[in-house]
Amino acid sequence: MNRQDQFIIGLDRALRALFVETPGLRPPPFEQEPEADLRPETRRRVAALMRVNHAGEVCAQALYQGQALTARDPGNRAELEKAAQEEMEHLAWTGQRIRELGGRKSFLNPFWYAGALGIGMLAGKCGEKWNLGFLAETERQVAAHLQGHLEQIPEEDARSRAIVRQMQADETRHAETALRLGGVALPKAARGLMRFCAKVMTKTACRI
Repeated sequence: MNRQDQFIIGLDRALRALFVETPGLRPPPFEQEPEADLRPETRRRVAALMRVNHAGEVCAQALYQGQALTARDPGNRAELEKAAQEEMEHLAWTGQRIRELGGRKSFLNPFWYAGALGIGMLAGKCGEKWNLGFLAETERQVAAHLQGHLEQIPEEDARSRAIVRQMQADETRHAETALRLGGVALPKAARGLMRFCAKVMTKTACRI
């Protein structure tokens, strides 16, 4: 595949992540769950949490694209592509739930995508083991972040909770896969910087 083909494919993925909710192979985890009668303030709070999750999935699409573009091992690249497809499902699920709750997506999604794409490509340039280690740490932190959301979403909102639980299970599996493929633990300073950047993104996306 030449650079022109890579650019076209990358542009298509960016546009899909930002403007199109592509259905996945799996049925939405919430399709059998009834809609809860939530109070307006609760709906706004949960919609804000789902907006953060949606923005995170926009970042995930860009990260996986950047890493796949720079991955050297074909097998690892295939695993990254598979995980990216599941992240696309997360994107569609959270987008649908935001609409159901009467919320909106983050206005800064194009900014989140561009930044995450650059970070993903940088991680890929650092070499295969660091690329996979970065992926594993990212997914671990996301899984922990989702646990925090489960503690905030009311029990009666079974639809939102089903999405977050499935996302958490997928992210945990993605982290385990990255380690199995040869990912190494990142330095403590790198992990701390990642947590700081994630906190800035989540707090901003919650509002804007």
